[in-house]
Amino acid sequence: MTVREVTSPQDWQHAFAAHPMAPMDLPTGRLLVVAAHPDDETLGAGGFLRAAHAGGAEVRLVVATDGEAAFPTAGPDRRSALARQRRTELDQALATLDLGDAEVHRLGLPDSGLAGVEQELVAALRPLAADADVCLAPWTRDPHPDHAAAGRALLAAAPAGAHRFGYPIWTWPWGDPQDPDLPWDNACEHHLDAESRRAKRRAIGCHASQLQPAPDGGPPILPQSVLDHFDTEREIFFRVPRERSAPAERFAALYRDDPDPWRTRTSWYERRKRATVLAALPAERYRHAAEPGCGTGELTVELAARCDAVMASDYTDAAVTATRAATAGRPGVAVEQLVLPDPRSVPDGVDLVVCSEVLYYLDTADLDRVVERIVSAAHPGTDVVLVHWTGSAAEAPRSAEATHRRFLDDPRFRCVVEHRDTGFLLHVVRCG
Repeated sequence: MTVREVTSPQDWQHAFAAHPMAPMDLPTGRLLVVAAHPDDETLGAGGFLRAAHAGGAEVRLVVATDGEAAFPTAGPDRRSALARQRRTELDQALATLDLGDAEVHRLGLPDSGLAGVEQELVAALRPLAADADVCLAPWTRDPHPDHAAAGRALLAAAPAGAHRFGYPIWTWPWGDPQDPDLPWDNACEHHLDAESRRAKRRAIGCHASQLQPAPDGGPPILPQSVLDHFDTEREIFFRVPRERSAPAERFAALYRDDPDPWRTRTSWYERRKRATVLAALPAERYRHAAEPGCGTGELTVELAARCDAVMASDYTDAAVTATRAATAGRPGVAVEQLVLPDPRSVPDGVDLVVCSEVLYYLDTADLDRVVERIVSAAHPGTDVVLVHWTGSAAEAPRSAEATHRRFLDDPRFRCVVEHRDTGFLLHVVRCG
């Protein structure tokens, strides 16, 4: 590989300072990490993996190749020897990071050829990722084709309920910090203290084959100018949201495991959020409300006291059953099993639409359909309540901010209430 440094660590530091990033949360459950080559995980995420393991996470590492093609001019015997050496180096690096007991899967796929076996990699990753809570892989836009292929494969294999992140590697020495397409809004950082930096530095040193001159006398894969990018106080990760709407079966599975998976009846967050929503309603009373994504019906009950009629709907049978039970005997309440963007979720003639913790689960096309349905079903003056958690939902293609922005930037709506709270974002927009 030809090293083509195009920027310095200092230039990236300026970019980081200009784009404040949320801290990368340390997982406590199952953490699946994919590396295209032995050393990717050490360079891009070594400090984070060390901290996650120390915090109780179960770390599972999948190494797609043995990195045998690092030196393209090497012959078959040299490549076989390099593969063996790099396996040993990885073991040493993991031990140095206090990850010697991590579960490691070596797939032995062709180095510099992962794009050609991407579907084979997806198939190998799928069972290993099935129970993961957090998935890490090289960033899909990293400028090494093996890294990009490994990132795409994990995105295809990751379960809907897993948080997905990409860790850049060659982006740092080869990339441009002024690139307008860098997803800073989805960037998170992990801070490395002095001991973590020393441990990571020692772990990188274990990958001797990448630090020494090439067999033909050429430069090492990782010269000091490249290593400087990884000897800093931070590691950067890009959250990779889903591109498609969250699958309905994901929520059905949650209700199978727990009749109230979001603690809507008991948590202070949920009770306080409902009270805030009700206080934010501009009118004392409404004629006909729609509440898609009604969940267990706790908010539906409250809306029924303020509306002549309420059309509540949800995508899971368990949620519909719970809402019907909660609203039994209340006149004017109908509860149906519907999946957004089904237009029946917003009946014609509504003067209130309440969307709580539901729209950020929709992809762009489905969200656009919901917006158009609201516009066509509502009268001028209809109020639309948007309230969503400001954390990162693993199943969600977008954030609360981006979801609300779709309405706030649409000239067919005007904002009448804005409330930014601890943990949630609330807007009331009015049609017409």
